[in-house]
Amino acid sequence: MSVWTRLGDLFSSATADAFSNLFEGARSLFEGDRLTRKQVSFSIAMVALSAKMAKADGIVTPDEIDAFREIFSIPDEQASNVSRLYNLAKQDVAGYESYARKVKGLFPDDEVILEDVLDGLFHIAKADGVIHEKEMGFLDRIAEIFGISPVHYRRIKLRHVEAGEGDAYVQLDADPHWSDERLKQHFRKLVQENHPDRLIARGVPEEFIAIANERLAAINVAWAIVRAERGI
Repeated sequence: MSVWTRLGDLFSSATADAFSNLFEGARSLFEGDRLTRKQVSFSIAMVALSAKMAKADGIVTPDEIDAFREIFSIPDEQASNVSRLYNLAKQDVAGYESYARKVKGLFPDDEVILEDVLDGLFHIAKADGVIHEKEMGFLDRIAEIFGISPVHYRRIKLRHVEAGEGDAYVQLDADPHWSDERLKQHFRKLVQENHPDRLIARGVPEEFIAIANERLAAINVAWAIVRAERGI
């Protein structure tokens, strides 16, 4: 069953005044099903923060909307509900920092899935070809509220902006002084850990598979750079 189908009742009952209650609603409605609760919570987080980022930027381009739909893989029968929820989030008087804290509360002590949320937001922010200054400020603040470590956040940013010399090792979370064999083992481990199935297992819905594909692509590009530099 699609995560959007599970969200149907929550979407249909949402109002601008009570949008923030969706966060608590997801927690209580699926209390007995941990994986579904995480998938629904992740989806609400992405919709809410994407909408707030668009509002912070002041401009919602067709490219951003297309990227939103690409990363969500929204079925036609749920598109109107998701669009309505997106617009309600933009209209809600609560600020994006309040939303970010609620998202953090949905995933206590789970930095990895919060990194997945940030990856999705970067994907949408760069859809028009550039991450604007206000969008970057928004993303920097979200990372701070989420408690993402500076090293991990830098690695996320490098997946979405132009990398500089030496950044391939940062992308791979590797030390340039490691032996070739250790680097190879580390790369294989990274590929396994970032396989789409791993994301799904920790609560990222199948509809968000674009996040995993982009992450793997960035890892492979960084590995190709390292291999070329070292001749391995």
